[in-house]
Parts: sequence; C-alpha cells; structure tokens
Amino acid sequence: MLEIRHLDSLIALAETGNLTRAGEKVSLSQSALSHQMRGLEEQYGFELFERKTSPLRWTRAGERLLVLAYDVKRQVRDAERDLARIGQGTAGTLRIAVECHSCFDWLMPAMDLLREGWPDVEMDIVSGFHPDPVGLLDENRADLVIVSAAKRRKGIEHHPLFEYDMPALLAQDHPLLGKSYLTAKDFALETLITYPIPDNRMDLFRQVLEPAGVEPKERRTTELTVAILQLVKSKRGIAALPRWAVQPYLEKDYVAEMPITARGLRASLHAATTKEGAGQAFMREFIETVRVTAVKQFEGIRLL
Repeated sequence: MLEIRHLDSLIALAETGNLTRAGEKVSLSQSALSHQMRGLEEQYGFELFERKTSPLRWTRAGERLLVLAYDVKRQVRDAERDLARIGQGTAGTLRIAVECHSCFDWLMPAMDLLREGWPDVEMDIVSGFHPDPVGLLDENRADLVIVSAAKRRKGIEHHPLFEYDMPALLAQDHPLLGKSYLTAKDFALETLITYPIPDNRMDLFRQVLEPAGVEPKERRTTELTVAILQLVKSKRGIAALPRWAVQPYLEKDYVAEMPITARGLRASLHAATTKEGAGQAFMREFIETVRVTAVKQFEGIRLL
C-alpha cells in the first residue's frame, strides 16, 4: 500500500533530481530507494520515471503520484500546524535579519505564505547593516537571521536552507570570456564590484581569493543588484553574484556569466535561531517554507 514514506521519497526525487541525493534526503541508500520505487511500479503497473536521465524525467503516472505526494504532505503540514496552535497558541513574533542583499526575491514570498497560515504572527524585517548579524539573536533584536556560513555559537541553532551557483558576471565582450573558467589570478587584474559588506562574509573571498592570497586590482561597492549589473555591462568591472538573483538578466543576455574555478563556486544559506526559538511551530514552518519557495522559484537550487 502507498505510505507516507513513499510520498517523501517521491518528493525527494523531484527536488534533487537523482536517486543518490534523494536517498540521502530520506536516509536511504541508493539501492534501497531504487528498490522502493520498483515496488511502487510493480504495484501500479507503470514506470514512474525514466532511468538514466539527468535530472530524471517523470512519466505521466509518476507525475500523478507526485501531485498526490505534495497534496498529502501539504494536508499533513496543515493538520500539524493546527495541532500546534491548539498546543501553544497562535500568536508570536518573527523578526528577520538578512546578511545577503539579494535574499528578498525569495524571502518576501515565503513571508506572504506564512501569513496565510499564521495570521497572528507579527513579522518584520530588521533593516540596516549589522557587523555581527547572529549577535542580534543574543540581544533579542531578531528571531531569525539568514547567514551564509553556519559557525558554531553557544545557544544558537543553524538550519540548512539551500546551496546555489555563484558565477562571475562580465560584459558581453569581455576578453576573459575566451577562457573556460576564471581563476583567482584573473581577479587580480580586474575591478571587483560587490555589495558593501566585509570580505569574510563573501564566498568569493572565503573560498577562492583568500586561499590563493589574491586581492582584486580595484574595489567598488554598491547596495543595489541592478547597479552592480549596470556597472558590469558598462565595463566598469566584474562581479560574482548568486545565479538566482540575476537569472532574468542572464536570460536576456544583459551580461555574460562564467564559472569561477574549474568546479564552479557553490555557496549556501542557513537560518540561525536561538534554541528556544527553534522549538516554535511557526518558526519551523517558516524555515521549511523558505526552502520550498526557493527551490520552486529558481533554477540550480539544491536543498541542504
């Protein structure tokens, strides 16, 4: 019979694209997950997806079961939310601080979705630059902080959200486009355009430039993503931004993209809360809503 664990496996396959990562998500080996899917196919007499495709391609039967999986899981979440309201009340406060300048594309839709289920939870954005964003939790000035690095800290819990590609952005006729990918040394000859945040909070510096001992030729900062893109297009420098933040501009060929290093630069985001805050039902639902919203809205997102 069809069970909740089967639905979890179907959703994991849809969100990861292959058996190996899906198995990790539901704590099964690749062979065990494959055996589970074969069992469903034998039960219903249809193949659920095409093997040896990347990402895997669903059949009509598989798509129908996947729709069922999302519907049932949503109803389960709704029921659990209602039970949580009965147990601990419906009101609360969710003050959110963000470390990244481009997070609002997926943060605002996630907040709107939470309001639908938790109308009595007061939500707000903690504005301004904060040298120690996680410290806002200790000072009771925020309830959740979006960070790019999950550093251990007493009394703080980190909740993995997702990882994503961070390409280099260049003008369409930039000479470096003749290469297959950029290395740290390429940045030593260029003006780097970034948001006005410390180097230790930028993945380009943490993962690529600092280990190689490289410093860009010049630096230029601006708070707006569109301003960074305009500067890149006008050949004032190059940049490195989350691909999901600039996806519409890339699709219109406004600027060009290149991988950073042969393997590409992958960055990640996490939600930080206090241990007490992590136990609140609406906090758990918001974190999961962020994950689901991001992976549905943007290409190249991989849930952590």
